[in-house]
Parts: sequence; structure tokens; C-alpha cells
Amino acid sequence: MAAADDELQILDEWSQRLAQALQLLDLEIDQGLLLDLARKSAGSVIHAAAPVTTFMVGYAAGLEAGTGSARSKASSGAAIRKAADVAFQLCDHGADGGPASKGWADTAQ
Repeated sequence: MAAADDELQILDEWSQRLAQALQLLDLEIDQGLLLDLARKSAGSVIHAAAPVTTFMVGYAAGLEAGTGSARSKASSGAAIRKAADVAFQLCDHGADGGPASKGWADTAQ
């Protein structure tokens, strides 16, 4: 097994243990999406943006999918993709630009 494969296996095992500890039953994680988002935000903004971005995407997805356990795997997956798409778009503009550069203007807030 290559080093990258070893790391992915460790990440998968860690994710499963963490999900159990947090009582997130039947949680399916698109690790590739989250790793890509973390990589892009770290490269576009600063390194510390990676964990903050992935946390905020997860939080936004959780709010959209519903409180408590998600209504369905499909709705939670769609919510994650939607939130990640917003974050990817912001990353395209780096730290100082993009759709939210003018504050709340033109947002749903």
C-alpha cells in the first residue's frame, strides 16, 4: 500500500471513530470534496483557512439539511455540495474578493 493509500485509510478509520464518538450515525463523508476544499482555501487565502472553511461548510450544510439528524442522506449530500460550491467560488477570488466582498449586499441575509 502506498503512503497516500495508508493516509487515506487512516483518515477513513479516524472519520468513522469520530462519527461514532459524536453519535453521527450513518454519516457518509465525501473526503475527496473536503480535502479539495481545504487544499484550495489554504492555497487561495492562508493555510489556516482550510479547517475554518471546511467547518463552516459543514455547519452551513447541517443548517440547510435540517436540525438533528438530516432528513435524508440525499438532502444532506446536496446541502454539503451547495455549501462547498459557495466556498469554492470564494476561494477563486482569494482573501479579498468574490461575492461576499461587499458585506451582506446581494446575499440572502
